[in-house]
Amino acid sequence: MAVYTVHAPASYGVDVRTAPEKLVFVRDGFYVWAFVAAIFWLIWHRLWLALLCYIALMIVAEIAMSAAGVGSGARLLVMAVIALLVGLEAGSLRRWKLSRGKWRQLDVVSADSEEAAERRFFERWNARTARSSPSSPPPLPRASISQPQGIIGLFPESGAPR
Repeated sequence: MAVYTVHAPASYGVDVRTAPEKLVFVRDGFYVWAFVAAIFWLIWHRLWLALLCYIALMIVAEIAMSAAGVGSGARLLVMAVIALLVGLEAGSLRRWKLSRGKWRQLDVVSADSEEAAERRFFERWNARTARSSPSSPPPLPRASISQPQGIIGLFPESGAPR
């Protein structure tokens, strides 16, 4: 099962059912296309700052390895490790971009696919809004709940006998 985070624009209203197409579901895990073709994946998801950092890192690594006289096998290994890191952190890069763009995280959902995650999110969201609807009975006021005297747990109250 994959874990998805659900994001909505900060300007988005309280009720997510009004425009569900604006929600973004970001899967947590390894992204194969980010590993295989990192530059194209970063461009596709419009991660411009991450793209610039990736290109700068690749250039600096290549210059440093050529200056150190590293062989082609080691260079390939270093580039593969960098690509592996991009594949592993691709979901985090997307969440970072969304948080910088003033998006808010609404929920975390565990599901087998993105469609199942959407279905589970909306089921939970509807259950939450049904509980907080005006038709449900209001909660008891704090003053009407009787408080025990003396000691609560291991912490004595002020003014209680010792």
